[in-house]
Amino acid sequence: MSIYKKLLQREKENAPIRVGVIGAGQMGFGMIAQISKIPGMAVTGICDVNLEAAKRAGEYYNSQSTRKEPMVITSDYREVIQSKSVEVIVDATGVPEVGANVSLEALRSHKHLVLLNVEVDITIGSIMYQLFTNAGLVYSGSAGDEPAATVELFEFAKTMGLEVLVAGKGKNNPFIPTSNPDVVAEEAKMKKMSAHMLAAFQDGTKTMAEMNLLSNAIGLVPDKVGMHGVSADVKTVADQLNLKENGGVLDNFGVVEYVNGLAPGVFVIVKSDLEPVDDELRYLKVGKGPHYVFYRPYHLASLETPITIAKAVLEHDSSIHPLGAPISETVAVAKRDIKAGERIDGIGGYSVRGVLETHQDMKTNGHIPIGLISGKVVATKNIKFGEFLTEENCELDKSTTVWKLRALQDQLFTPGKTKEPIIIA
Repeated sequence: MSIYKKLLQREKENAPIRVGVIGAGQMGFGMIAQISKIPGMAVTGICDVNLEAAKRAGEYYNSQSTRKEPMVITSDYREVIQSKSVEVIVDATGVPEVGANVSLEALRSHKHLVLLNVEVDITIGSIMYQLFTNAGLVYSGSAGDEPAATVELFEFAKTMGLEVLVAGKGKNNPFIPTSNPDVVAEEAKMKKMSAHMLAAFQDGTKTMAEMNLLSNAIGLVPDKVGMHGVSADVKTVADQLNLKENGGVLDNFGVVEYVNGLAPGVFVIVKSDLEPVDDELRYLKVGKGPHYVFYRPYHLASLETPITIAKAVLEHDSSIHPLGAPISETVAVAKRDIKAGERIDGIGGYSVRGVLETHQDMKTNGHIPIGLISGKVVATKNIKFGEFLTEENCELDKSTTVWKLRALQDQLFTPGKTKEPIIIA
């Protein structure tokens, strides 16, 4: 039975999936509105640090939904997560520290968790997936976000026995590595979105984080630090993302990548060493070969999140989750000169942007995951523009929840060895 038919059955039985949403910004509000028209699903809790935003989302939902369910509207995430009228939580905050606290509370309250918070997932996803799995709960990234949309194509190809050479996304925003909330303030206001979020899109952090999440879910790695970011279209991308000896830019296959010119879509580049299969792909006009592009020209972000919500509750399955130990990391790079003694703010702020590299390179170089730039982080040395933040030039805030969970993750996981969840007694 399809998810849609299962939702119709829930609707018929008057037993909707009861959803609590943490974060009523652009993404959260859009998803809440969408759920008002989905059979067998109801929003029963909304939290936002801006209580007026939570109220606005709740009022809009109630004005559109024919189903009238009791709804918790609050600025305290714990009230939504602990509510007996909520069975699955969506984190739509995009803030690592908030996401860490939401994750812990959802685990403690025995609620499934769906993340529209890539930032926390790339920081502590390995340990949280482990803990939720051990508790018999679903921990999942969201359908509609580029990583999960790419996983769908990856698994589609692998199910047919094809080799996936490259997997990735189109970049939606111009790359402005020095972007900050002041630079984007006017545009963010026009788009009705957080200035910090838009700055993280423009300075590249969001793209790096999304490909980080994809890497951790399918095992492919960046070909180089920060990836290549070539400009191409569907007809030319397979040539661009080929090995150097074949006229492309890659040193290796089996990589994640972003491409300017393919937004807002996602893609995989595949091949088959079987001559009859290669002939069939050519015959079906997939491409000229020997490498072929499977391309989805859109991703619907939070509007697809209800698919993951339904999958979690109805099928006890996820849309995307880590394979095990971290495979890649999004590490912090200074986007301005920072003086010793200065406070350093985090994602989408004024101080740092994220760059993708392998987990092993992060460990070797002592680089800092950008999700740990949270709380009171202070430069211990002068840090120049473009310089990586390290354990030697900054002091992290060890009182934050995200730092504590990351420390536990680092203790429990050995890079490259843990492929499946291990049971913790």
